[in-house]
Amino acid sequence: MQAARAKQAAAKAEEQTAFDAVRRKYLNELYTITGRNIIAYYSGFLSKPDSPLLDINDEDKNGFMMAVHKLNRRRGLDLILHTPGGSIGATQSIVRYLHQMFDGDIRAIVPQIAMSAGTMIACSCREIFLAKHSNLGPIDPHVDSYPAYGIISEFDKALKQCKSEPAALPLWQSIIGQYSPTLIERCENAISWSNAFVKRQLECVMFKDLPLKVKKRKAARVVGKLTDFRGNKTHDRHIQFEECESIGLIVKRIESDERFQDLVLTVHHCYMHSLMNTGSVKIIENQDGVAFIKQQIVQQVPVSG
Repeated sequence: MQAARAKQAAAKAEEQTAFDAVRRKYLNELYTITGRNIIAYYSGFLSKPDSPLLDINDEDKNGFMMAVHKLNRRRGLDLILHTPGGSIGATQSIVRYLHQMFDGDIRAIVPQIAMSAGTMIACSCREIFLAKHSNLGPIDPHVDSYPAYGIISEFDKALKQCKSEPAALPLWQSIIGQYSPTLIERCENAISWSNAFVKRQLECVMFKDLPLKVKKRKAARVVGKLTDFRGNKTHDRHIQFEECESIGLIVKRIESDERFQDLVLTVHHCYMHSLMNTGSVKIIENQDGVAFIKQQIVQQVPVSG
């Protein structure tokens, strides 16, 4: 039994090594054509949706620190993003760190999806490269797994309806009674925090060369569109290139350069294959192969006959 387990473990390690080698080969090729440092940040949220390790969190900064160490920071950074989002606090901390390391010279590349806090990171870059099939998402924050804007909207609706229709009070009491203490205030704080952060990033990075009034107006418009709870309908709404461009984000098409497109998509598929076919649930990796890889441990429980 032990010999069989050891053989299985060795086979898995060999498989992981093979995936690593192919992935790193193409990531380095992408680096050679751009001349810019590359860090890939990949979450396995599509293939392993039940893992608790998928979201952006404070531990990720350790991965970024490993990836940044020894890089020639004067070459700037291209950040490849594939993430469902995560903690606002962790996102702000990671963005601040990367800006300090690369003096704000960061471009975002989104081969497929960067949602929620992933969109916040993309908005903190000089420009965003998107493919025809790429998507960003709304940046409205969630509190206790519920949309903060939705909770406030529902609460306002309850107040208005109870004033105009007192008979509706018992119904709304049963709903509002489920709210946790300080929920409304925490929602308001989360909205204020995330909006101010993204607006500040847009003004200081993406729109920094524009006149003061113009950059403020453009940043306010972008934040307004990305946090439009009624307009976006749902937090997982997929926002494509044309809409990103129309609301004022500086976006470029990955397809504008055939060699660049080919390598970006090859790199993307390499990461997707690694996440689908190994125990990896998150990978943070640079063009030199320095990587921080989170593994999902699956315990096999023997079943007696």
